Amino acid sequence: MVIESGMIIFLGLLMLGIKLPLKTSLRLLGHPLALDLSVSVVAYVLHWGSFSGVMAAAVAGLMCSGFTSAARYAIGYIKEGKYYPGIWRLDVAKLK
Repeated sequence: MVIESGMIIFLGLLMLGIKLPLKTSLRLLGHPLALDLSVSVVAYVLHWGSFSGVMAAAVAGLMCSGFTSAARYAIGYIKEGKYYPGIWRLDVAKLK
């Protein structure tokens, strides 16, 4: 039950992240530790109060960390204004 709840929390956070502009997402991926910590803290704060809520938030935080690593590997990231491509090279110049 905890793993399923963690997946649902992660998918909810992922849907919020998908709404961001691509360039903003790439900039956030340039700071993976800050991104993972902030998402995990938000999940913990929202689900604080029960053991199963905190464990589900922990699962969501772990899934976020794995997804951040996979996204950096797949599409790359922007750090200090420079684009570091992943496997799928994006045309960042065309992004707004």
